Order: sequence, then structure tokens, then C-alpha cells
Amino acid sequence: MLLFVYVFIYSDSANDSGRKEVYEMKQGIHPNYKAVKVTCACGNEFDSGSVKDQLRVEVCSACHPFFTGKQKFIDAGGRVDRFKRKYNLS
Repeated sequence: MLLFVYVFIYSDSANDSGRKEVYEMKQGIHPNYKAVKVTCACGNEFDSGSVKDQLRVEVCSACHPFFTGKQKFIDAGGRVDRFKRKYNLS
């Protein structure tokens, strides 16, 4: 189980000793954060952390076109081009 502790250090302008306060998070109200295996639709698997037992994603860095460099540019034509084709203009 992970224990989160927040530490605040501040100094007073009149006293530069720098006081330290420690605040602990309440016990028993936070979900269990654990290591899980993430599965992509492409078949790639990697480890991450979550409160769920398993994660499934559609796109990961192994198959996303931005990361792979295999972007597909499809020129479907704009509205003007479709209008011209529809009415046989120029």
C-alpha cells in the first residue's frame, strides 16, 4: 500500500528558521493504486498504474500514426470541389 505524505516547508520573513509541517492523507478512503497491464487493440502490452484491474486502449504509442511516422493523408476534397463535380462545373 502506498502512503502519500505532503511536506510543506516555509520560512517566515522575521524568522528564517524554516518550519516544516507534515500532513498525512487519511487512511482507508483512497482506492488501491496498483501496477496493471495495459493492452492495446494492436496487441501491444505495457505496464502502468491504475485503480482498475486491467486497462484496454484503442491506440498506443506503438500504433498511433504520430509516433510511428506512418501518417496517411487522405484528400477527400472540400465542399467547393464536391460542388463543382456534382454540377459538372470547370
